Amino acid sequence: MTPKPAGTAGAQPTSPAATGLRLYIADGAPNSTRAIANLQSLRERCGQSGCAPELVDVVDEPLRALNDGILVTPTLVRFAPLPEVRIVGDLSDWHRVAQALGWMEAGREA
Repeated sequence: MTPKPAGTAGAQPTSPAATGLRLYIADGAPNSTRAIANLQSLRERCGQSGCAPELVDVVDEPLRALNDGILVTPTLVRFAPLPEVRIVGDLSDWHRVAQALGWMEAGREA
């Protein structure tokens, strides 16, 4: 899992209404299934349950994934607020994912 950019360490938590998420998956793949479950759990844990991600199945929409620069699944993209953040993997490291998304400050537990 590689969160980008790394400069989010003192960022203020992002409000659910202002967060745009898109999760690229390969439907039925074990890592994609885990990513969906881990993101749901993280959203609840961080008080972001109102922030529903758009799910994009790259098997059904391969051209969209390629046009969006997605080469690996699962990939979570936070497209709003800017800057865009991409996280590749099953999202199991909830602490790093929450920090990368701006849902918690560095060193703070959810």
